[in-house]
Amino acid sequence: MTLTDGTVVTFPAGAVSSHGTVVHVADAGDGRTAVVLDETAFHPVDSAWPDQPADRGTLRVGDTELVVVDALVGATQGDGLLLGPDVPVRTGTEGWTFVVAHLVERGAAVAAGETVDVAVDAAYRAALSAGHTACHLAALALDAALADAWRKDAPADALGAPAFDALSIQKSRILPDGSRDVYRIGKSLRRRGFDPDALDDLDALAARVDAQLAAWIAAGGAVRIERDGDTLADRRAWVCELPGAEARIPCGGTHVASLHELTGAKVAFASTTVEGGLELVMTTRAERA
Repeated sequence: MTLTDGTVVTFPAGAVSSHGTVVHVADAGDGRTAVVLDETAFHPVDSAWPDQPADRGTLRVGDTELVVVDALVGATQGDGLLLGPDVPVRTGTEGWTFVVAHLVERGAAVAAGETVDVAVDAAYRAALSAGHTACHLAALALDAALADAWRKDAPADALGAPAFDALSIQKSRILPDGSRDVYRIGKSLRRRGFDPDALDDLDALAARVDAQLAAWIAAGGAVRIERDGDTLADRRAWVCELPGAEARIPCGGTHVASLHELTGAKVAFASTTVEGGLELVMTTRAERA
């Protein structure tokens, strides 16, 4: 394998360890070196939609253990490696090759051709996976809770409700055992038919979302990641079995394997008046046994 081959990733199947070969080493700036392997269990942060942070963990090269201080999506067209914010296209863009770049401190003894054992911090991964699954569930539950607030037909979410989350989301951040989502309700959303008065009683809204989350989690549906292939660039989707329906959302992150891994999830809302509209923040907390 060379840098012109995309990294094979095993994190979508839940892997927290892997064995690979170094195919490229490059200066990553700020005293760091980027190490690209042919295969890795490491989940990198994608600067195009940086909702889930990178995994934590180590690379073992022979008797040397290197701490991975960050992991980024890298891309190339065959004439050099671009990293993170310097990548000018979205992951999967035709004509580009996408790789996972493990960042270690500069001076680390690692070279192309060496074999590496990858070890991911399993506890941190589990917490992020729980937070990411809860984030998707909360978004769907919020859409359902606000379904009556629309005066016009709107694009639907994965369960058929008006897609408030997708139409108004500004920023999403996956946290250990939770998430923080920021929405903007402005003129464009009102023109689409959304009534902002539906957000007047945020405690009541949270209670409706919590009730839906409790029902879904109690059902204990299976969760899986469907993927078109094994490389970082291949499309992936989160699929969750819910009572009477199956939710499918494009997603490049990690997740629990079953809602049985959660004991509950709750949301809290806060709103702020901003120029031209309203900013709504939903904080979701996942509970695990």
